[in-house]
Amino acid sequence: MANPAHSSEKVTFPGGVGVQLAARLDLPDGEPRAYALFAHCFTCTKDLRAVSRLAGGLTRHGIAVLRFDFTGLGSSEGEFANTNFTSNIDDLVAAADWLREHHQAPQILIGHSLGGAAVLAGAHRVPECKAVATIGAPYDPEHVTGHFGDELHQILESGSAQVSVGGRPFTIERHFLEDISAHNQKEAIAKLGRALIIFHAPHDETVGIANAEKIFVAAKHPKSFVSLDDADHLMHNPDDALYVSGVIAAWSDSYIDAPKAIDEKIELPGSTGDVVVWETGQGTFQQHTAISGRHYLMADEPQAYGGLDSGPSPYDLLLAGLGACTSMTLRMYADRKNLPLQKVTVRLHHDKIHAEDCHECQTKNGKVDVIEREVVMEGDLDEATRARLLEIADKCPVHKTLHSEVKIVTRESKAL
Repeated sequence: MANPAHSSEKVTFPGGVGVQLAARLDLPDGEPRAYALFAHCFTCTKDLRAVSRLAGGLTRHGIAVLRFDFTGLGSSEGEFANTNFTSNIDDLVAAADWLREHHQAPQILIGHSLGGAAVLAGAHRVPECKAVATIGAPYDPEHVTGHFGDELHQILESGSAQVSVGGRPFTIERHFLEDISAHNQKEAIAKLGRALIIFHAPHDETVGIANAEKIFVAAKHPKSFVSLDDADHLMHNPDDALYVSGVIAAWSDSYIDAPKAIDEKIELPGSTGDVVVWETGQGTFQQHTAISGRHYLMADEPQAYGGLDSGPSPYDLLLAGLGACTSMTLRMYADRKNLPLQKVTVRLHHDKIHAEDCHECQTKNGKVDVIEREVVMEGDLDEATRARLLEIADKCPVHKTLHSEVKIVTRESKAL
């Protein structure tokens, strides 16, 4: 489904070795909160479906994305055989320079696979960069030579060879191996000096999960790791790219220089229990939500209902509140009673059913709201204790609020 808040325009700019590089600038509907720069994987292009989906996902959160083809790849000019890891970094910096000159320098650098290694190595050359995200990135860029097979010896001995990567032939020359071997990625990661988030799939068969561990250990705080569970290296499942874009948008919000409120006249809440919600101006339903003056999130509706799907829906937030309250209440009770409750997981689902189908409901006409709550309690608990904990779940404050008489007072306010 097309993203109604997403426009994409073709651009070109001179790359690190002077040839014209092809790129796409994905823009949100409205003024971007920040700009991100995306570097694709070895021999991939900017038009890889996962890359396009990820860029579109970020625009839903108000982040513009420039994705480009490295020299000799995709629609960019130049010969791939003349490139190496250093030229890739130079292309990345050239892309950042173009953004700085024509729009705004990128505060977020995102790299997939070898592109992830490139953003780790090149971030220090983009002074405005505040946050770096890698997806399935190798710890050492030399990892890519593992795809050269028997041709690796031919490259070393003869100076060049044609290798097959992803079913396509590419000419690799000796200078590529020499350049990538001379690069000290461990030092680059240690001196990154930016917030780092590492995405990696545990079963990635192209770049093993051990690479993510090495990057994480080498990096300084602030750093985060997010598992992509069953995702493959190229994120063929559309949900994986959209998930990554949502996490990057939420995570980077703590580091980028972007206004939390689009309208500076909005008076944000200053005490616990106060919430302010206002329209972002992007899409039909997207909302900023400020909670107690310290926490911010987006609210939206799914695309099927005319929204951008850039955040949880109002009913999602309602379920989240009930689920969190349930888990917290059980934890508090278990700790107070010294119960061996190791972990609580709460799954919730909201639906509307006909009142006549609900034999326990007092309402007999129209429809009633039904929230199904499944509580998973891990630990060495006997049946009596588990039954008692389920009773306690019904005593969580949010549960009580939903079952009690609630009076909502609505009035117009002249003040923003």
